This record gives sequence, structure tokens and C-alpha cells, in this order.
Amino acid sequence: MEAFSPWTLFVDLGVISCLLLVCKFLRVKLKLMQKFFIPPSLAAGFLGLVFGPGGMDVLPLSSYMGTYAGILIAFIFGSLALTSQRAEGQGASIGRMWAYSQAGLLLQWAVGGLLGLLLLQAVWPGIGAGFGITMPSGFCGGHGTAAAVGEAFRKLGNDDILTLAMTAATVGIVASVFIGLPLIKWATRKGHSSFITDYDALPVELRTGLLVPEEKRPRLGTDTCSSISIDSLTFNLTVVSVIALGGYGLSKLVGIWVPGLELPVFSCAFVVGVLLRKIFDHTGAMQYTCPQTISHMSGMMTDFLVAFGIASIKLAVVVAYWQPLVILLLVGLSFTLAYVLIMGRLMQKECWFEKAIFTWGWFTGTMAMGIALLRVVDPDMRSRCLDSYALAYLFIAPVEIALVTFAPMVFTNGGGLWFSSACLVAGIAVLGVAKWRGWMRA
Repeated sequence: MEAFSPWTLFVDLGVISCLLLVCKFLRVKLKLMQKFFIPPSLAAGFLGLVFGPGGMDVLPLSSYMGTYAGILIAFIFGSLALTSQRAEGQGASIGRMWAYSQAGLLLQWAVGGLLGLLLLQAVWPGIGAGFGITMPSGFCGGHGTAAAVGEAFRKLGNDDILTLAMTAATVGIVASVFIGLPLIKWATRKGHSSFITDYDALPVELRTGLLVPEEKRPRLGTDTCSSISIDSLTFNLTVVSVIALGGYGLSKLVGIWVPGLELPVFSCAFVVGVLLRKIFDHTGAMQYTCPQTISHMSGMMTDFLVAFGIASIKLAVVVAYWQPLVILLLVGLSFTLAYVLIMGRLMQKECWFEKAIFTWGWFTGTMAMGIALLRVVDPDMRSRCLDSYALAYLFIAPVEIALVTFAPMVFTNGGGLWFSSACLVAGIAVLGVAKWRGWMRA
């Protein structure tokens, strides 16, 4: 392996940026990319995989690309507390979205874990106990959660999980588009969509990704600091950086206090972010941060995370595990599709398909893909799906972070069956609560 230096990062970032620009140009010009809403970050990652060190090795990308994910995800999770809004709104709508999303998340982890332990490991004993949870790590959490879980397993001595989870995330984001768009066409024909009746009449900005005319371009953020002292973008970036650094420090402190226990940096960053948010709210400093700016920075880091994550996939590892991996991903996609459609129609009182297609995008790809699919069927956001989800996610996030934080340790230490069974029971219990509260149709 070549020696790492700051110039290594400089070159890697520059090459991936070039690929992102090329793929953005292709998205604007190529009808095929527009038709399937292929994100430039996804396409750039594939180009990096094909032409980088894992493929033809013609691009000067380093073998350190896979290590960037752990840093980027710390920034992404560290920014969550600063972009979340207070839980205020219609209780029943938020409750339905919480139960629908929370149960789906838990059951996806249960299906992956139990399938890997009870079936796949029996046929292929060498795959390891944590193999099954690469599916929910990559699907519901996207490349960010895949990076977090893979990095945790790597520190515990299993390097292959990172590649497998990144592969699952890549398959998931592709499936979110290539299955999601036919679902939308089916829904418009059957009359299940509430706001569109013609899929082909979508506005051009959804296809190309360029906002034209200018009045459709929202503000990137709000200046809260005078540039004569510190630029607003610098201020917001420093706040998120302090949170990420605090998460790193907390992770190291926990390792000192409890030898052998090393909590992931991203989960510690989330905790530090929550604490800093409380301080900011109490002192009034929160008004000088800009949630929109921080959200855009988080989105930027997510784009780079996806591109670097796909480009760093080790094809030899994927080939070595291809048979159980295909089974795991097909079962995961089938279960997720059945859940979002059946339970979406059963649990969502209004605009059920809009909320189901958003959840499909989130459960298989990323939040961005869920929003992209939602905008296809609800261009003006009249379903208020995102409003309900944003508030419901305040209660989902701690559970998701707990799953990602503790799953690698539990599976590595032989408790995977208990962990997966607990997810199954908890998922069913959430559906029971939904039935009891009247959030489920008779």
C-alpha cells in the first residue's frame, strides 16, 4: 500500500470531483440517466470502481478511499441534531408515519440477521455471523450506515463486511430507482397516485436536476454572521467540525474507561451534537446557525460518501460471496417491497402511495432517493409526507443509531440470534401499538 499524505487526499478528492462533474453533465444531456433519475454520485462511484484501482487502474485514485467513509459519516451524523425541527404537528399523522417506518426498519434488520444466521450460514459456513445484516445496513441506511457498520466490523477484525455492506447499499440505490419508477407508472395507471395522472408530464428540472427558471431556485441558506468577522459558511462548518471532533474524542474516552469497548465515532458525534444543540437552545446561540446551510453541507458530504464508497468496493470480495449475497439481497428487496406496499396501504390514511414510494426510496436507497421519488408523484409536496416523516424521525433516529452502534459488537460476540429476534419482536410490537392506537385500517 502506498504511503498516505495530505496530497493523497487532495488527488482523491480532485479525481472524484471530476467524475461528479462529468456525471452531472451526463445527467443533463443523456435521456437514459434522466429517465431513471440516476444520481451523479452513483454514476461517479461506478466510474471510479471501473477505472480506479479496483478495476482498470487508469485513474490515480488511492487505496485509502475506503477509509474516508468513517470520517464523512461522523460529519453527517454530527449535523443531524442541528437540522432537526421540534416535534410539533398532527399527532395521528406523525404516529402513523412513525409506526410504519419504525416497524419496517426493525423488521428489515430482523429478516437480514435471521436469514444470515439460520439459513445462509448453514449453507456457507464461512460467511460469518454478521453477513446477514449487511443488507439492512446498506438498504435502510444507505452508504452512510453501510460505512458505519463496515468500519465497526473492520475494527473488530472483519474487513469484508465494509465491501459487502457498500455493495448492498449500491444495489439498494439502483433498485430504488429501477423498481420505484415502474411502481409509479403502475400507480398512475391504477389511480393510486393522488396528484399526478401522467408520468411522462414531469417537469424538466426533475429529469435534468437543473433548476430553471431562476424563480424555482431556493436560497442555499441565510447569513447569520458578518463576513468582516467570520463567514457564515465557515461558522456553520466549524460547529459541525467541533461536533465530529467531539465524537471522536468521546469514542476514545469510552475506550479508555471501558477497555475493549470502542463506540463508533459517528454515534458519539450524534450524542455530542444533541448535547451541543441543548446548549445552543438554552443560550440562544442556535439562532446563529443555519439549518439549511448545514443540511446542504451534509448533503455534499453524502454525495462524496456515495461516490467514494462505491469506488472503493473490492470486487474480489463480492465475487467470493456472490451466491449468498444474491440470495440475501433478493430476499431483502422482496420483503421491503411487500412491506411498503401492503403496510403503506393499511396504515396510511391519506396519500398512501406517495408515502409508500417515499419509504421505498428510503428503505432501499437513501433519504435523497426517497425524496426524489416522492417529488415525481407529488411535485408540490401536498401530501405533507416529509413533514410527518421529519417529526417522526426524531423518535426513529435513536433506535437506528442504537442498531448500527451495537449490532457489530453483538454479532461479533455471538449474540446475533438474540439481537435479530429482539428486532423481530420489537417490530411486531410497534405494529401492535399502531393497531391499538387506531393507526391501522380494519
